[in-house]
Order: sequence, then structure tokens, then C-alpha cells
Amino acid sequence: MKISLALGPRQPLSRQTAWGCLTANLSFPGSGSLAAGRVSGYAQAGLAIAGLILSLVFGLRLIAWALANWSHVVGDQAGPSAFLEMWPMMRWALLGMAIFAISWLWGLSTGLQIVRAARKADPPNVPPRLGETRG
Repeated sequence: MKISLALGPRQPLSRQTAWGCLTANLSFPGSGSLAAGRVSGYAQAGLAIAGLILSLVFGLRLIAWALANWSHVVGDQAGPSAFLEMWPMMRWALLGMAIFAISWLWGLSTGLQIVRAARKADPPNVPPRLGETRG
């Protein structure tokens, strides 16, 4: 089986498919955009992966440091100095979270645009007026 990352042709989506793309973007930024044929999905997914990796790697380092220095972090000597010691590791984990949040908001925005475009393309499902006949 061959796997390709190339986008297919962009075509109008049904409302159901558009809502599926929006929820996919909310679960993992970029996935719904790619399913809808939007090139921006690659950047959204790349940012999401980078943010997750930064958060994971530096978050684990921060947890390991905090466990090794537990008495200093939580004990009687805990104070601003403990925060200043944690900040060099904490800032990278926070940067990763911020990058993921940016990709999530971008994915939300793109998902809403997809739903809006599908709503315009899909004719409203209105029943005929009484007395009218369809030909």
C-alpha cells in the first residue's frame, strides 16, 4: 500500500464533512484542514508536532528536576529562588505549550472557515410551499 501526503483536488464539502473536518482540527490541528484539501494543514500539523515535542521533552526534564529537588521546591526554603531555578527548564515547556495553542487556534479558525464555506455551497433544505408542485 502506498501512502501519499499529496492533497487531492479541493472540492465543495457537505455540511457533515465540514463539521467532521472542524472536529478533526480540534483533536489534532491540521488533520481536518488536510482532509478538506487545505495546504495550511501541513503548517498546522507541523506546529502542533513541534509544540508537543517541546512540551514533552522539557516537561519531563522539569519533572525530573523537581523530583530530585523536592525538598527545595516544596520545603521550608521554597520561595522565589526555587522558581528562578526552575525557570530555565520551564520556559521551554511553556513555549511548546504556546506553539501548540497557536496551532490549535489556527486549526479552529480554518475549521470554522471550512464549515462556513460548506454552508454557503450547500443549498438549504427547505420543503416546497403548500400548493406548489415540483416538475
